[in-house]
Amino acid sequence: MGRLELIKKLLPGFIPLFIFIVADEIWGTRIGLYVAVGTGIAELTWVGFKEKRFDSFILFDTFLLVILGGVSIFLKNDIFFKLKPGLIELILVAILGVSAFSRLNIIGQMSKRYIKDIQMTDEQSQLMLKNLRIMFFIFSAHTVLVFYSAFYMSNGAWAFISGGLFYIIFGAYFLFEFLKLRWKGHKKVKDEWLPIVDIEGKILGKAPRKLVHNGEKILHPVVHLHILNNSGSLLLQKRPKTKEVQPGKWDSSVGGHVAFGEPLEESLKREAFEEIGLENFTARFFNIYKWDTDVESELVYIFLANISFNFKVHNNEVDEVRYWSTYEIEKNLGKNIFTPNLEYEYALLKKSGIFKIH
Repeated sequence: MGRLELIKKLLPGFIPLFIFIVADEIWGTRIGLYVAVGTGIAELTWVGFKEKRFDSFILFDTFLLVILGGVSIFLKNDIFFKLKPGLIELILVAILGVSAFSRLNIIGQMSKRYIKDIQMTDEQSQLMLKNLRIMFFIFSAHTVLVFYSAFYMSNGAWAFISGGLFYIIFGAYFLFEFLKLRWKGHKKVKDEWLPIVDIEGKILGKAPRKLVHNGEKILHPVVHLHILNNSGSLLLQKRPKTKEVQPGKWDSSVGGHVAFGEPLEESLKREAFEEIGLENFTARFFNIYKWDTDVESELVYIFLANISFNFKVHNNEVDEVRYWSTYEIEKNLGKNIFTPNLEYEYALLKKSGIFKIH
């Protein structure tokens, strides 16, 4: 059952108690009891009429209110009645404890009654179990405080602790959970999701970027663009020294991940604009290969474009960009100036005869 659903189902049962606390302060115990019982009956009628069901929790709360209130009036000792909210909450704590620490998930069974056709993943089930345990400890502490206030604190303090404080704790806890979920949801939206592929490029699923870079070698596609000018020189970009992978080295003209659900061509155009400000160009597919490092496994799609243009650095993802002649590249191979990817791809380009050494 969702946490909001749990609140909706449990809070109405405590309304007679809350009504009694207010009425008792105004008219006394006997009148307060009549008003609270009337409230319970009205609640039962309303729930039965509107939701077409019988709420046994409201009935139980009202019945216990009558029993303990009657004992309190008969004996002219309000201690029995003051223990009533603690006893009610003790039952709630017991339900939470059994649901959270045993195989009998009472709350889960209740959810099947109130939320039809509910299906929860393993992750959702674990989250629910975690929250039930937190609630168990929170309300156990509050129950102890209710019993303590009944014996050792003033009526005003008891009334606040057993009534208002209960709702404050409920509200504070679920507000905290709501804000935490919103924050996690916002953070999750900002995560970059990448497709998971097989060696042939068939999409098998998706994963967040941080997961494919944690050394598990989850194969994911990337695009590389090599730009040659009219002289046959190759445009290279220098990676910033702040990069985690191959900082400060020269790399292909454009390179980046393919986002989940994004065609290769769109990824290429997006990365080209983001990195070097290139727009409205035509590229042709050249080759594909699998590349493994210590932290990731990539399926690299290589594209070629013939463009003569004075490119400028477009953002902080690139330190510098310029054309390199094949002669310059050849004399600097193996000197830790270029990324291993670039040297591998340069060998493929050279072997294909696309440009001549000059």
